[in-house]
Amino acid sequence: VQLQASGGGLVQAGGSLRLSCAASGSALRYYAIVWFRQAPGKEREGVSCISSFGGSTYYADSVKGRFTISRDNAKNTVYLQMNSLKPEDTAVYYCASPRERHWIPSPWDRLYEYDYWGQGTLVTVSS
Repeated sequence: VQLQASGGGLVQAGGSLRLSCAASGSALRYYAIVWFRQAPGKEREGVSCISSFGGSTYYADSVKGRFTISRDNAKNTVYLQMNSLKPEDTAVYYCASPRERHWIPSPWDRLYEYDYWGQGTLVTVSS
């Protein structure tokens, strides 16, 4: 499956952005999708994850209550709605999926379990 992340940009603190992860090559509905982010000089960290049918979602503590992950399998797209953005949310955001269908690693943010990655989209939050 090929993934493409989009929707990043420059926003002021307190603002909102919606990221999209579009899939091609295979139906997205078979795969869990995770969003990771990587800030300059920091390790890549898990942000949120959604199961293949959307029944289960997971969030990093740092984004709970501010970010919402969702999916539209008919459109082969997963979304990350980001509200109340903070300067510390500044990072390149990546979407990824595991090779196995209908499977989420445990814990969900285990980086090396994800095989397919999008190219990343930059989110910059100004103070």
